[in-house]
Amino acid sequence: QVQLVESGGGLVQAGGSLRLSCAASGRAFSSSAMGWFRQAPKKEREFVAAVSGSGSSTFYADSVKGRFTITRDNAKNTVYLRMNSLKPEDTAVYYCAARSGSPYYSDSKGAYDYWGQGTQVTVSS
Repeated sequence: QVQLVESGGGLVQAGGSLRLSCAASGRAFSSSAMGWFRQAPKKEREFVAAVSGSGSSTFYADSVKGRFTITRDNAKNTVYLRMNSLKPEDTAVYYCAARSGSPYYSDSKGAYDYWGQGTQVTVSS
């Protein structure tokens, strides 16, 4: 069983920055790819970014490429999402997800086995 707890969300002005954190329980963290997804009101949950188990490979949605950076610290069982140049359209609940047992990242929601409770990010114009 893996438990994920996100933190770091909040209200920020357009152009600002935030860093989200996701702390994971469990001993197999380094063998699990991790992802960030987001869900805006009345919209489907969408992929944002993912990182391989080792942290050596990352993948981003086109909408955030060049602005967001996903990293992980396997010694701390934590994955981060650094968000720069935030836009009002980035407003959403952000979810951390773990792909238990696979170190290969995916942009598909169905590939992830465990999800956090989400953290709200609101970007004002």
